Amino acid sequence: MSASSETTVVLPADLHARPAGALVRAVAGFASTVEIHFGGRQVNARSVLAVMGLNARAGSSVLVRAMGEDAGAAVDAAVAVLAVTE
Repeated sequence: MSASSETTVVLPADLHARPAGALVRAVAGFASTVEIHFGGRQVNARSVLAVMGLNARAGSSVLVRAMGEDAGAAVDAAVAVLAVTE
């Protein structure tokens, strides 16, 4: 069984080390592949350095996409972190 899910999030704060780390921890328990898309780039959400490398700033919209059996839950977990980052 496979599933995919995606959603767009407007960041309340810059995507620096602390929120990037929280995002990686949030998606670590899922089997699905989770990607963050911003500025024409896509990165694996399991890599803190890759997520930070997007240089997404407060007020920016990022796309969260997951592919796999638990894609919906993985996207929800990532969005929950990104929507409240400080």
